[in-house]
Amino acid sequence: MAIKITDECINCGACEPECPNNAIYEGGVEWALADGTSVKGDVTLLDGSIMDSEQRNAPIADDIYYIVPDKCTECQGFHEEPQCAAVCPVDCCIPDEMYQETIEELLAKKDKLHI
Repeated sequence: MAIKITDECINCGACEPECPNNAIYEGGVEWALADGTSVKGDVTLLDGSIMDSEQRNAPIADDIYYIVPDKCTECQGFHEEPQCAAVCPVDCCIPDEMYQETIEELLAKKDKLHI
């Protein structure tokens, strides 16, 4: 399951540099799958759609930091726990119930992001 940032976010930015997948963006900033990863070409997303890895996408949130679920691996294969949650001073980085993934699926996603 991916992590999400709730609207309790105080925009401190502590989480962003901790993400090994570059899945965290400041509110209002466009994102791409290729940002901070080795992904190239077309990629199948969690919802089954296909996207070019370089495609710039609309921000998921405008007012607070946000996490791109297709890039979040809960730090599996990097750390013992999600680093965004570990450093968040207001505990607003929580599991996103909309994205249920097993550890094996998260590790496979990690392998796709970092070839």
